[in-house]
Amino acid sequence: MKIVAIDHLLYGVTFETIKPHLPAELKTAWELYKKGIIREFYNKQDKPGVVIIMECKDVDSARKILNELSLVKEKYIAFDFYPISAFTGWEAIFKDSE
Repeated sequence: MKIVAIDHLLYGVTFETIKPHLPAELKTAWELYKKGIIREFYNKQDKPGVVIIMECKDVDSARKILNELSLVKEKYIAFDFYPISAFTGWEAIFKDSE
């Protein structure tokens, strides 16, 4: 299952708070990428943070994996999780135009 995980800083945490932890965190993300768990990794453009596309059994599995990140354990960030699938509405769109 494809899962989108979007992080956010927890109350009172700034980018300066987490900056010293980023090299180790990115190394962990790289290991997850090499295992095929993280498929894509993006920066948010409007504020500090990331959007991660994961391949996992389900949302609970994705949550368990990302909860092991040090920034999550230290309560600096949290993730929102969204299971996604391919868009299936094409037929409905084209049926009305025939």
